[in-house]
Amino acid sequence: MSIRRLSPELVNQIAAGEIIERPASVLKELLENALDAGAGAIQVDIEAGGTRLIRVRDDGRGMAAADLALAVESHATSKIAALDDLEHIATLGFRGEALPSIASVAALRITSRPMDADHGHMLAAGDERTPVPAPHPPGTTVEVRDLFHSVPARRKFLRTERTELRHIQELVRRVALGRPEVAFRLTHNGRELLHLPALPAERSEQRVAELMGHAFTEAALRLDTEAAGLRLQGWIGLPTAARGQPDLQYVYLNGRMIRDRLVTQALRRAYADVLFKDRFPAYLLHLQMDPALVDVNVHPTKHEVRFRDGRLVFDFLHRQITRALAHGGAAAAVSSAEAGDADARVESVSVSAPWRGDVRGGLASRPAFHAAPRPGHLPLPVAEARAVYAGPADATPAGEAEPDHTGAGGQGVPRLGHAVAQIHGVYVLAESATGLILVDMHAAHERIVYERLKHQYAQEGIARQPLLMPVAVAVTPGEADLAEDSRALLEAVGLEVDRAGPEQLRLRTVPALLARADGEALLRDVLADLRAHEGMAAVEARQRHLLATMGCHGSVRANRRLTLTEQENLLREMERTPNIDQCNHGRPTWVALEMADLDRLFLRGR
Repeated sequence: MSIRRLSPELVNQIAAGEIIERPASVLKELLENALDAGAGAIQVDIEAGGTRLIRVRDDGRGMAAADLALAVESHATSKIAALDDLEHIATLGFRGEALPSIASVAALRITSRPMDADHGHMLAAGDERTPVPAPHPPGTTVEVRDLFHSVPARRKFLRTERTELRHIQELVRRVALGRPEVAFRLTHNGRELLHLPALPAERSEQRVAELMGHAFTEAALRLDTEAAGLRLQGWIGLPTAARGQPDLQYVYLNGRMIRDRLVTQALRRAYADVLFKDRFPAYLLHLQMDPALVDVNVHPTKHEVRFRDGRLVFDFLHRQITRALAHGGAAAAVSSAEAGDADARVESVSVSAPWRGDVRGGLASRPAFHAAPRPGHLPLPVAEARAVYAGPADATPAGEAEPDHTGAGGQGVPRLGHAVAQIHGVYVLAESATGLILVDMHAAHERIVYERLKHQYAQEGIARQPLLMPVAVAVTPGEADLAEDSRALLEAVGLEVDRAGPEQLRLRTVPALLARADGEALLRDVLADLRAHEGMAAVEARQRHLLATMGCHGSVRANRRLTLTEQENLLREMERTPNIDQCNHGRPTWVALEMADLDRLFLRGR
């Protein structure tokens, strides 16, 4: 077959196949055009899940008759004019192919009126593309009817009306979350499904709560941080409020909705150390950067982007989310990994926690706070062999008085309150300024030891304690081979292990913080962890898992009775430890009950 030039109609239908998958794809293009036109209010009307009608009306700048005729021409746009403009794209749409592509697979009608005109014009895309005068308020209305009527084969791939409507609702939610200053209204078959008023910046949390749920805003940290020409704003969910599916994860780049692999990986890595297994964090983040540093022209749907300096973006996101999570709960200090590794380019970070007490969710009422990055080290001992935990490791000396925690009206009460009692050797009960605190002492101390090990490893390497008598451990030949192959990794985390025979290992040193741990049990658990993560490519991830496993052995065990002084020491150490809200495995370490919660339990005031 000889080479031939394709007809404009066929070219547009091919382009439509790239950008129009379902009714929600059409709506996305129309909403982006409305936002680029400066709309302050957008009305979306849907019929039959979008297959019969998609109507979008906005109050933006509108178009004159001449522009209206060009709007349905291929590659006609007002958003770029030269090659250099592709280097600084600040609009959501720019290709100029959405409307002609839509017109090739549906009946398209556009009515528009500029702000300075006394009447509008209407254009029905077809063979004769001549605008005619029509009444219309300032702004634009686009109607798309009978989607895929000209390509029945494509229509067969559409799902049920309910499924297509669900995609449309999710799209409108995503767009509305990114632009709280714009009002949105969505109807389906004449029934209103969504009505969101425009909100000023200081009240944007109201839209987040309405679209993502009050449970999210009550269990989220508000973030505003800036560094190296990048700015990150939004909300990140607490690890203890993680979800079973990644359905509340929204990221915007310069106002554009994106699903970028690099961004997703950076956020997953930031949460990796604090999430419970098979759980997903919730977040709503706005990333702002110079448009010249990102290429949005890499995919027709514009969901994917390419960063000029991907490593910078990855490090920025990972660092700032990690810092915010470390600051976000009971811990008041910067994370140990950052204490001596703060990036000098970081200018400022502001984190606040608008949480309210919830007995069922275990969320605490915690004060908002602000922190600026600073050099220095955590006030934690790192070399002493006996520093596994200064309080729980040592009993109160005989005759020493228990601490007196009486106070007037809660004045000067620490964040986690003062210890009152221990329950069944598992939980520590503390009185806070606003209610009571329950602490899982093993889970909390597990995180304390783990963070100390991480701090040592990041700053100066794990401090080792030689054993007076090497511990002989009987293992399988496979475990002996694994220990021999992983010798460098074991030494990096403070374990010196020799092979004494085909089925025997000899443990010679342990981390100083774990000097009191059972050496044989420690080595067996570490080998099991090595075997479980043998296929992991990242050495850093394997080291993190090993340190977490070792942290369990250095923590105070359940069913151990602590004196009141030891309980108090545990609370104060928790307040100095980053990421203390979760243990090494992602379980919560403490919950708070406000006085209002207690009154509700006992029906007081009713």
